Amino acid sequence: MMLVERQTATRSVIPALAGVLRQLPRRLGAVEDVLLALVLATMVLLPLSEIVLRACLAIGIEGVTGLVQHLTFVIASLGAAVAARDGRLLAFSGTQLLEGRAAVLAGVVSSTVAAAICILLCYGSIDFVKSEVVADVRLSHGLPIWVVALVQPIGFGLIAIRLIRSATPGGAGQLGCGAGAAMLVLLISQMPTDPEVLVLPGLVALAVATLLGAPVFVAIGGTALILLWGEGVPLASLAVDHYTLVVNPTLPTIPMFTLAGFFLAECSSPRRLIELFHALFGQRRGGAAVVAVLACTFFTCFTGASGVTILALGGLVMPLLLSSGYGEKHALGLVTGAGSAGVLLMPALPLILYAIVAKIPLTDMFLGGVIPALLMVVLTTLWGARIQQDADVTRDFSRKRVRRAIANAKWELVLPTVPIVALFSGLATPVEAAALTALYAFIVATFIHGDLKLLTDVPRVMSSCGLLVGGILLILGVALGLTNYLVDAQLPDRIITWVTGTISNKWV
Repeated sequence: MMLVERQTATRSVIPALAGVLRQLPRRLGAVEDVLLALVLATMVLLPLSEIVLRACLAIGIEGVTGLVQHLTFVIASLGAAVAARDGRLLAFSGTQLLEGRAAVLAGVVSSTVAAAICILLCYGSIDFVKSEVVADVRLSHGLPIWVVALVQPIGFGLIAIRLIRSATPGGAGQLGCGAGAAMLVLLISQMPTDPEVLVLPGLVALAVATLLGAPVFVAIGGTALILLWGEGVPLASLAVDHYTLVVNPTLPTIPMFTLAGFFLAECSSPRRLIELFHALFGQRRGGAAVVAVLACTFFTCFTGASGVTILALGGLVMPLLLSSGYGEKHALGLVTGAGSAGVLLMPALPLILYAIVAKIPLTDMFLGGVIPALLMVVLTTLWGARIQQDADVTRDFSRKRVRRAIANAKWELVLPTVPIVALFSGLATPVEAAALTALYAFIVATFIHGDLKLLTDVPRVMSSCGLLVGGILLILGVALGLTNYLVDAQLPDRIITWVTGTISNKWV
């Protein structure tokens, strides 16, 4: 009797345990989204509190700069893990040309190599954490840096697991992918041969995996790992380079400015801006192109990504262009390319990143991008006017319509002045100006227009922003490691010496 009861209990426990395991990834994902939103909110609130305390009480928050920098580091690692969870890691994929078993095999091979690289990055990150434990360096309020640094190996570990899970729909393929990644790591770590001999085969295998769909950060980080391995350099050096880039004092401006763009893109601001630009320019030839270029440029300079702009504006701009006499191909070209000028205008993400890498003052970068951006806007609109087919203009210019459109979009039109006034007046640092911009966009989207719900939409938007930023910083972090290796190996100097000594013809 007792045996029967035990068998019955076992039969009931196993399905329940399987159900819990199936629900675990979903629950972990919900926790990640909430945590990502909370970290991003804290990043914004700390500089804002600093501004208020400095203005009212002439005091500040101890170590606020270091805290915000390391919160950016948390977003970089956690956001990258969320991007891997949602299949949003940037990749060059040749699997679109494959079908059936060939496509499945390509996915398994690329995921196996990618997971192995992530495991090695995780291992190097653990060594970096150990070194921080020994150094015992602390942030303000006694917080050890190694506690924050723990998110790096956790992030790479989650990415490895998720790359394995995404290899194939079936459990057998995922099991084979995980076993293959483990074998590759074991083979690399226990290889009796001189590592320098295997550098070239390793790079070739990595290139094949990249063409089959491995993420871009795997291609860059894997190249750095293989080259470092061949030189006998500890893998932790790549983790240190990633950390060094992400905790740059200027880098926190990126997630904050991007967050401002996400708030606007997720509410009805795109519709209001398009109505305004259409009221101003839509009644003349090429007016639809002007509307597309100005609207896309406006959003791209805040989101820092043309993809977000396309998602926010594509459904509004495409019908406008098609109804104005543009062919489908030309309309698609305008929608996808019209925002390119936005990456040259304050506070675009590429400008900030280039200023950090090239060590150029942020204000100089912002000023330097104005004329090229205006030139791109003018050239694109002229091209749009030239290719537009004849179309009837249904309405004359209406001042009343323009005034109504300006009144509707007045809060969006003020947005660019917030960081400009805060930064160039000297009232705020770049990070504080970015925090003010994010707060302004949040108030406009949530309270003034009421387009986003505070407890449901806002966390979702913030999580999406963290996902994008994490994926970008992941690539840049490992890229810095590769760059440092190339500089240490004096490869640029060698190339210059070879070129100048071999090629004498100026045209060649």
